[in-house]
This record gives sequence, C-alpha cells and structure tokens, in this order.
Amino acid sequence: MLHTNDIHSHFEEACRIAGHVKDLRANRSPDELLLIDCGDFLDRVRAETEGSDGAANRALLDYMGYDAVGMGNNEGLSYTRDQLGSLFKEAPYPIVCANLIEAETGGLPVWMKSHVLVRRGGLRVALLGLTAPYTDFYELLGWKVLDPMETLARMVPELRKQADLVVLISHLGLKHDENIASTIEGIDLILGAHTHHLLEVPLRIGGTVICAAGKFGKYAGLVTIHREPESGTLRIEGRAETTEAYPVDPGAALLVEEHRKKAEAAMSGTIATLREPLELRTDRESPLGTLLASAVRKATGARIGLVNSGQLLRSFPAGPVTELDVHEACPSPINACLITLKGSLLKEALEESLLPEFIGFEFQGFGFRGRTLGTLSVDGLEWLVDETKPPREKVVGIFVDGEPLDTEAEYEVGTLDMFTFGVGYMGLKKGRVVRYFLPEFIRGILAGALRDEEALLDCRRSRRHSPADSNIEF
Repeated sequence: MLHTNDIHSHFEEACRIAGHVKDLRANRSPDELLLIDCGDFLDRVRAETEGSDGAANRALLDYMGYDAVGMGNNEGLSYTRDQLGSLFKEAPYPIVCANLIEAETGGLPVWMKSHVLVRRGGLRVALLGLTAPYTDFYELLGWKVLDPMETLARMVPELRKQADLVVLISHLGLKHDENIASTIEGIDLILGAHTHHLLEVPLRIGGTVICAAGKFGKYAGLVTIHREPESGTLRIEGRAETTEAYPVDPGAALLVEEHRKKAEAAMSGTIATLREPLELRTDRESPLGTLLASAVRKATGARIGLVNSGQLLRSFPAGPVTELDVHEACPSPINACLITLKGSLLKEALEESLLPEFIGFEFQGFGFRGRTLGTLSVDGLEWLVDETKPPREKVVGIFVDGEPLDTEAEYEVGTLDMFTFGVGYMGLKKGRVVRYFLPEFIRGILAGALRDEEALLDCRRSRRHSPADSNIEF
C-alpha cells in the first residue's frame, strides 16, 4: 500500500511519486498494490490548479491510477459543490468521505462514497474516509458535517463484519487520529493527513497502526500487510520515506506542463489597467496593503478593515494587470470574514503589528501561502504611532470615524478567516465571528478593487501617522 497526503499541488514531487508508483507496478501484480491519497492533493496556490479549476490535479490523479482519494479541506472548501461535481465527474476512483453530506438531500453526492470495499492479495479491505469538520464553512457551501466519532462508531462495526482489514483515510489531524485509535475498536490502520505530520515509523495504539507522510510530496508512505499462514492474523509494517531519489515520470511531467500552459493562457486576460504603480511593503504601511484592507472592509460591510500585509507577495507596476498577476500577488486560498472585536483587542493587534517578531514571523497553514506575516494594513481608522515609545506602547491614538477608540466598545471588523483559527495576531481570534464570506477568495476581492479608481486613489492616503504630523485631519 502506497499512501500520500497533503501534496498541495506540489506537482514536481507528485511526478516523482508517479515514477515510483510506475516502478512498483512494473514489479508486482495489480493485486498486490493499493494507491491511496488522504486529501489536500490540490491547492489553488498553484496557477496550474487555479487556471484549470483543479483539472490539472484530476488529470494527475487519473494518470497515477489511484485506487481511492480522501477529501481534504483544500478540496472541500476551495470549490463549490457544483465545481467539485464537475471536477470529479466519472472519476475512475472513489472520493471517500463519510462525514460530509449534502444539506438539501441528506445524502452523498453521486461522485462521493462513504466507504469502499476492495480485494487485494486475497484480503477484503474496507476503506473509510473522514475529513476535518469545518462546520461553519461547509454549511455556507451547502454541506452538512457529521461528527467524526459518531460516524466511526456507527460504521466501523458493520465494516468489521465485511472486511479482513479496516483502513481509515483520515484528514482529521494527528491528535484526532490518536484519539480514534484509543477510543474506537476495529480500525486496523489509519492513514493520516491534515496536520502535515511525518511518521517515519508508524505509531501503534492498541490494535491500530497510524501512518502519515508529512507534506508536499517530500515523503511517501509505504505499508505492507502480511497474513500469517497458520493463524490468519494480519501483521502491519510501515514507513515513510523521502521521495528525493524517486525518478520523475516523464509522462506525468509532460501532463503537468501541458496544464500549466493552458492555465496560464486562461489567466492571461487583462482585468484592470493601473495608471500608477501600486507599491507593497510588508514592514510598514503601503498602498497595496491599504487597498486590500479597504476592499475587505467594503466586501464585509464593516466599519474597519484589517489584513496582514504578508498576504501580498509583490507590487504591481503601472499598466495592464492580468488574472495571473493577481494570483501571483495574492495566492492564498483565504476568505474574508466579519467579526466584532473589542477596542482593546484591536489596539493590541496594532501594537503587535509594529514588532519585528510579528512582521517577520514565518509560517504556513490555515490557508496562508505567503512568506511572512507582515504588519497590519488598515482602513476605516486612523492611528498615531510614536516611535520614541517602548514596544507595545507606541500606539498613542486610534480614531474611528473621527472619534477616539473606545477600548471597551465592540467594533465590526472586516478581516481574514485565518485569524479566527488563532494564528498570527492572536487577539483577533477572541472576536466574535458574524459571517464568513465564501466561496470568493480575497484575491477576487482585490481584483475588483484594482478596477475601482476611487479606491486606487484613496489607498495612497496614509492611515498611520506620527504625533508630529501637523496636517492630520480625522
């Protein structure tokens, strides 16, 4: 059994795994190998995926000959149900997920199965899938999320009767996998994903073996199932190994290149024309960061817009701007959201955004595909910064609609969904979520702002000031 997880459109590594799969199949009968992906095979950070609506990834899955594919949040939350239906229409492998059903029908879509039963090497193998329950997000897209533990408690006993080997394709994360192994009897093997954990040697909890292969196709998981001839009991051995030395499959590489060219052509149309350059700085206020903050504020109907400048990766020169340009500048699959936030927490976040350890903080995950967190870009407020003051005391004034900030009052803030997960500026997680805005990503919101001449003019106006400024008007 070869398993992959969290490849996130790292096509280069996927083509190496394709080469290894080809070698394995050349030396084994089809009855001796199962190829399984545990979700997040695609990621709209890559132009090949974005410009093809995932068709590049689907083509590679088909080419590699997967036997089953799990549902990751990057599949489930990056596309509408209709888009997913088109993407996986008549797929030659099942998309396996038991805890997502359509809200309107109460059933699974035609392209998804809760589980499948296959035969390999004389064994009856049950493959059951689960995905991370981002309930609020999935409900906005017309899904109903079922509790993973309740789903397992209901399904595993029945599958146990039908199979010699019960395998959970889990896109829940390591802590959840460990809890499942400790709580639910009857699961022989968990193939994990979501939290990008690498288990070079499997974990064994009770009668369950847990395996995972890290992220981005840097590793692949290999599991061998042995049946003892006398007792009939199964022995499971596994490992995760680096893919660095795997041979690239030329056919897979050619397939990806063809889709790259098609995707870039599809994204080459001009969506806006800039009269002046739009500069980006991640360490201080800049027009492009302010434009995004303003656009998010307007899109969410908030009084204040607040985004981290690290969402943006480059400036825009004067002249035509294409969809591909916007994607390169703002690649993260992140949505806007509306929260209510106490004034004191807003001030705390602004203070933190002046600190080098926040500006330069490097991380990945929660949808963020940038390099560093960056300072906060704002709209709908003006703030005074006294650089002579000590850290966390530099913000000496904040004004909303010309009035001083009330630290005890609640303010409506248009911001980014990743902050509600507790990453970056941690105080923003304490805000109350009013609404997430799906399915449009913030780059779509930015694209609209690039066509708004009034917004393009206004984003060059400073929101951050020094107490020494003599021309401040609120």
